[in-house]
Amino acid sequence: MTSTDGNAATPGAVVTCDLVVVGAGPTGLFATYYAGFRGLRVALVDSLPELGGQVTAMYPEKLILDVAGFPAVRGRDLVSALVEQAAGADAVHLLGRTASTLVHGEDEVVVGLDDGTQVRAGAVLVTAGIGRFAPRPLAAGEGWLGRGLEFFVPTSEPYAGRDVVVVGGGDSALDWVLHLEPVARSVTLVHRRTAFRAHERTVAQVRASSARVLTDAEVVALRPVEGEAGRPLAEVDVARGEARAGTREVLTLPCQAVVAALGFVADLGPLQGWGLGVERRHVVVDAAMRTSLPRVFAAGDVAEHPGKVRLIATGFGEAATAVNNAAVVIDPAASTFPGHSSALG
Repeated sequence: MTSTDGNAATPGAVVTCDLVVVGAGPTGLFATYYAGFRGLRVALVDSLPELGGQVTAMYPEKLILDVAGFPAVRGRDLVSALVEQAAGADAVHLLGRTASTLVHGEDEVVVGLDDGTQVRAGAVLVTAGIGRFAPRPLAAGEGWLGRGLEFFVPTSEPYAGRDVVVVGGGDSALDWVLHLEPVARSVTLVHRRTAFRAHERTVAQVRASSARVLTDAEVVALRPVEGEAGRPLAEVDVARGEARAGTREVLTLPCQAVVAALGFVADLGPLQGWGLGVERRHVVVDAAMRTSLPRVFAAGDVAEHPGKVRLIATGFGEAATAVNNAAVVIDPAASTFPGHSSALG
């Protein structure tokens, strides 16, 4: 799904290219393809060890319904297709490395990575999504990560035949309930509020499923199997109601797996030190996807402009706009409009 095959560079190397794309999610992958289509040499940087960004890390099995041309496409399948498409650009892949510093030269930019690699390019395109992200912890789950507690569900196979508790009230939590319900022995959704943040249709699907839904509730304890090697997870305590009102009750549920989908904390990381114009943790761009810095563009979820709608489909269009405008900065003799790809056949 997220092959890292392709050109690579050893730590501390100097990589020279036309465009360095920072962020290897769907927008970054399409930007890489499109830059190759424009004849640009590309380096693709991402702090994650695999291609695909948030889709790979957080919801590879989720069905995505708002990408043009696909009535429904699973996250891993979309990434796989984008990786195949981007392969034609023959980009240098710099994965598992963070873009840390930015220095402007006379007619280039130099991006320093955290492993000592330097990327010298004519322009930078930031497609870093929400930036670096870390899952919000489950208070009762300290010490349980990897021992029955997980934050993401890369595949449903480990949950087959198990009693699963999913914690959260957003789209990811409810999507995972629907994804795990056909394979797990039982699925219980625990949400601390009575209302959900997820899409109404998804909420209706969960309520119509066999999953048990506990609202105004929280997981307060995880307990292991007594006397068994490794002490795997055996059950959880779920508290419901208000302690101060005297209505609080504690339910003990059989459970071998907890999925904590409580959202995540995100920040732009070292990009914040580049001097970019930032608004609400997003990089401000104009209609050409130019940032406040020369030779630096942004596209996808990280970009902010009037009327912005954060969809994968939006990122694809912004990537093409950014690459076409960057092409002129890299080579002033180039045209912003490259012509239609259909005319090449």
